[in-house]
Amino acid sequence: MKKISLFIMTIIFTLVLSACGGGDKQITIGSKSFTEQYLFAKISTILLEEEGFDVEETTDLGSTALRQALENQQVDLTWDYVGTGLVTYLDEDPMTDPQEAYETLNEIDQSENDIVWTNLNDVDNTYTLMMREDHANELGITSISDLADHVNENPDDLSIATNAEFYNRPDGLPGVEEAYGFEFPDANVNEMETGLTYNALRDEEVDVAVGFATDGRIDAFGFVNLEDDQTFFPSYNAAAAMTTETYEEYPEIEEIFAPLDDLLTSETMRAMNYEVDIEERSVDEVAREFLVENDLIEE
Repeated sequence: MKKISLFIMTIIFTLVLSACGGGDKQITIGSKSFTEQYLFAKISTILLEEEGFDVEETTDLGSTALRQALENQQVDLTWDYVGTGLVTYLDEDPMTDPQEAYETLNEIDQSENDIVWTNLNDVDNTYTLMMREDHANELGITSISDLADHVNENPDDLSIATNAEFYNRPDGLPGVEEAYGFEFPDANVNEMETGLTYNALRDEEVDVAVGFATDGRIDAFGFVNLEDDQTFFPSYNAAAAMTTETYEEYPEIEEIFAPLDDLLTSETMRAMNYEVDIEERSVDEVAREFLVENDLIEE
């Protein structure tokens, strides 16, 4: 009788331990090594922890390393860009329509690599042509078409700062000039490292500069993004990417992230990047403030 009781107690104890340990919802979130990615990761971590997940963050990965970690299931979830997914990871042609790019990427990546993309939002970290706001206003330039008209009428008036990649790639400066029907004279094109283009424009060493649309320095330095009114640049809208296993095990993640679909835009992300990069606030503080202000968590 004692042996039977001991056996029963052992089973009960084992079941209790299993329920306590096996019920944990554990997930690893990966991010690349720049502010916007840190913010995506932290916002996701806070939201998931509010829903009982045990979250580990793996940050500071390059695009290739992060993608490999996702494919190898060392990372369960990350935020990435549909343009990067199509062109860099899948070697597909770029697409300018974000919804079409998202759907195509999801179809291919899920069937070939067991990776599901969800929660497409309006954060579009694409290339942009920037000008100092006061100078753009002075010349009446608000779009790339306006810029093209000005360059065609005044060929030697404006100079541009660009990195070597944008200067040479077909979806960079050559493609922009062909699509919009203008061309900067060679003497007016200044090649430099990506980060230096912002400083060169701020310091009035050039009149136009290549950048990324959600960079916090755009607001900090008083720049404007010229409207890509002919929709030349490919979509680099952000979306969550996760392994199929994660998606199937935790289908609620898509619903937890759903409010971000409308709340996250290029403007809101640029403002958060500004708070971290220029105002030197912590990523955690800025992420929490965003979530509190939008009633997604309590203060």
